[in-house]
Amino acid sequence: MATFDFIVIGGGSGGSAAAGRLAEDGKLSVCLIEAGGRNDNFRVKTPGFMPFIGDKSNYRYETVPQKGLNGRTGYQPRGRGLGGSSAINAMVYIRGNAWDYDNWAALGCDGWAYDDVLPFFKKAEDNERGPNAYHGSNGPLRVSNQRSPNPGSTAFVESAATLQLPRNPDFNGESQAGFGLYQVTQKNGERWSAARAYVEPLRGKKNFDIRTDALVEKIVFEDGRASGVAIRRGGKREVIHARGGVILSAGAFNSPQIMMLSGIGPAGHLKEHGIEVVADRPSVGADLQDHIDYVSSWETQSKDFFGSSLAGTLKMAAALVEHRRKRTGAMTTCFAEAGGFWKVMDDAPAPDVQWHFVPAMLEDHGREQVKGHGFSLHACVLRPESRGTVTLNSADAADAPRIDPNFFDDDRDMAVMRAGVRLSHRIVDAPPLANYQPRDRYPIDLYDDDALDELIRSRADTVYHPVGTCRMGSDEASVVDTELASRDVDGLWIADASVMPRLVSGNTNAPSIMIGERCAAFIKDILAG
Repeated sequence: MATFDFIVIGGGSGGSAAAGRLAEDGKLSVCLIEAGGRNDNFRVKTPGFMPFIGDKSNYRYETVPQKGLNGRTGYQPRGRGLGGSSAINAMVYIRGNAWDYDNWAALGCDGWAYDDVLPFFKKAEDNERGPNAYHGSNGPLRVSNQRSPNPGSTAFVESAATLQLPRNPDFNGESQAGFGLYQVTQKNGERWSAARAYVEPLRGKKNFDIRTDALVEKIVFEDGRASGVAIRRGGKREVIHARGGVILSAGAFNSPQIMMLSGIGPAGHLKEHGIEVVADRPSVGADLQDHIDYVSSWETQSKDFFGSSLAGTLKMAAALVEHRRKRTGAMTTCFAEAGGFWKVMDDAPAPDVQWHFVPAMLEDHGREQVKGHGFSLHACVLRPESRGTVTLNSADAADAPRIDPNFFDDDRDMAVMRAGVRLSHRIVDAPPLANYQPRDRYPIDLYDDDALDELIRSRADTVYHPVGTCRMGSDEASVVDTELASRDVDGLWIADASVMPRLVSGNTNAPSIMIGERCAAFIKDILAG
C-alpha cells in the first residue's frame, strides 16, 4: 500500500510549486499525480512551437454554446502533463495589478493584499535583471528578457508612445500602466515551465514520487478527512494514501470536477450523476471568470512578420536551425511579444484592458492557417463582470467537464471591449506601425456600436485565464478559507487559479505559481506548530 505524507493532484503551475516546495528539503514524502506525461520534448521546450503543441499536452476543451458569442462554441486549451498550462502557454510573465490583491483582502481574503503576496512572487522568481524592491533572483522560476523580438513588436510599442501612451519597461514593477515588451518564463532561450522550475530538479529524490499518466478518479475521505486519492493508471485502479493530506491543483476546470466527483459540490447536481454527497457546497464550480478577448488582424506586404509563404517557411526553417545550435533567433518567440495595460473607463480603479501584440495573423487561436504575412492585436477585458460555471457532464473522470464561461452576460464587459478594440486601431494607425501600410482584415465602421458589437460577438473568445471555481474567502459560502484549506473536510487544500476570488488584471501563470508557493508555506507552518 503506497502511503505518503502528502499527495499533490496536478503537476501544473500551482501543483508544481506546491509539490516542489513540500519535497525540497527531504523531510516530507510527497507524491505528485499528473494525468498527462512528462512534457520533456523539444516541441514543448522550443518557444516557437507553442501553437503546434499536440493533443498529448493539451486537453483542448470546448465550452457549451455561448449566447454572448452568437451561439458559437468557445475553445479552451488547457495544459496536460507536467507543467500544465505553463508547458503550452505564451510564457508571458505578468502578476496582475497591485490593486487586485488589495481588493482580494477587501473582499475578506485577509493576508492576500499586495504586500502579503509580493514576497512570494519574489521568492519564486529568478529574474535575469537581478533583484530589486519588486523582483527576486534566487527562485526556481527563470524570468528573462526576450532574446529576439520581432521588429514589428518594437514598432507597436513606439506607435503607442506616439499617442502619448507611455512606455513601461516593467509591468510587474512600480506601475502596471503603459506599453512595452513582455518578460517571459524562459531560460537560455527555452521554455521554463513550472515543472522545469520546481519538479524536474527533484526527480530521483527518495522522498518524491512523480506519477504521470495517472487519472485521478476521486479524493478518498475517512472520518471527515482526506486520506488518499483513487487513481486509474495503465488500465489499473489503486488508492494512494496520505498521512498529512491532499493538495488539489488540477486547475479552474478540473479542480471543481474532481471535487464534485469526490462528493463535494452542489448536492442536487451530484445526485443527478449518482454521486454520494459528502458536503453540499454550491460554490464548487460557480463564479467562473475568464478574460474575454478580441483579436484584430492586419495583413502587410512586409515579410518582417511571421507568415504563410515560401519566404516565411524558409525563414522559420533557418530559425529552427539557429535555435537548435544557439538557442537564439525567431524560434525563441513567445508570439505575444509586446503589449500593454491601460484604463479605457474613467471609473476603473486600475487598467481595465490588456493588449497582446502578435507579429503574425491569428485566426481561431492559431488553428486556422492564414496565407500571407501580417500581425494581430489582442484586447481583453481585464476584470469581467460576467460569471459562468463548471459542472459535470458525467461521473466518469475521463470525460471533460461542462464549461460555460457565460461571456458577455453583463453588458459592462462589452462596453469595455468596444473601447479596447477602438484603441487597438488607433495604435495601429499611428507610425511606425502605420508605415507597414497594414490592411484591416475585418473593416467596419468602428464607431457604429451595433456593427462593432456584432463583429466582436462573431470572433471573440478566451485568452486562456479561467479562475474562481473553488474560490477562497472568509465567508461560509467559500470553498476554501484564506489558508487554502477546505471548509468541508480536514486535510484538503486547493492550490491553483480556481481559488482566486476575482480574476487578476493580467496573465494567470505567475499568480498560480504564487498560490502554490503560499499553500506549501501554510502547510509547513501547520507542521511547525
